[in-house]
Amino acid sequence: MIQNTTIGHYNTTAPALSRGEFLTRLYETLYAAFGPQNWWPADTPFEVAVGAILTQNTSWGNVEKAIANLKAADALGPFIIHDMPPQRLSQLIRPSGYHNVKAARLKAFIEFLVRNYDGVIENMKVGQTAQLRASLLEINGIGPETADSILLYALEKPVFVIDAYTKRVIARHGIMDYKRPYGDFQALFHAASSLTHQVYNDYHALFVRLGKYFCKPRPVCARCPINGFTPD
Repeated sequence: MIQNTTIGHYNTTAPALSRGEFLTRLYETLYAAFGPQNWWPADTPFEVAVGAILTQNTSWGNVEKAIANLKAADALGPFIIHDMPPQRLSQLIRPSGYHNVKAARLKAFIEFLVRNYDGVIENMKVGQTAQLRASLLEINGIGPETADSILLYALEKPVFVIDAYTKRVIARHGIMDYKRPYGDFQALFHAASSLTHQVYNDYHALFVRLGKYFCKPRPVCARCPINGFTPD
């Protein structure tokens, strides 16, 4: 992989391809290497939203344990969680880490859901993406990545989720400096008109897989499926 030494917005040293063409080819290469990722793993849109909140600062394996606890207690429902004592909720989601903080964040989201959408997350789908995103970002503990995960995976809205894996891959290939804001990275993908919200879904998951197994903090470049992949 190419280590990024760019300090400005985009690497100006080259690409012959447009950024949109490069991102499309990168997606096609990752898809050919890994196949469909079937992400987000959940039974319902509401479970997706719960998982998006619980996955903050922890591994997905820990989130699965917390969700399994909620299911075993027959408690994975908006009104059940809404009426549940915070201490009980905190204990059920303990495997996800920072369980007291996350219990408060989950309660805040569900209060929003009950107050504005009768507790039915599917009712949110009729809203405009920008307005929904702004509303989610006003909820205590929900930042851009969590809000966008809910929008994309639970509500099927056309937003690209940016995480550390995505930033690392894009930066190491000289497309954008890692230190650029979240919104700059997201705009990069949104500007690629050849990418659809269905592609956004799998693309983000493919970046996660690449980042976990190859594009690590200490990269495993020799076996990486996009080793030597360049914009020209």
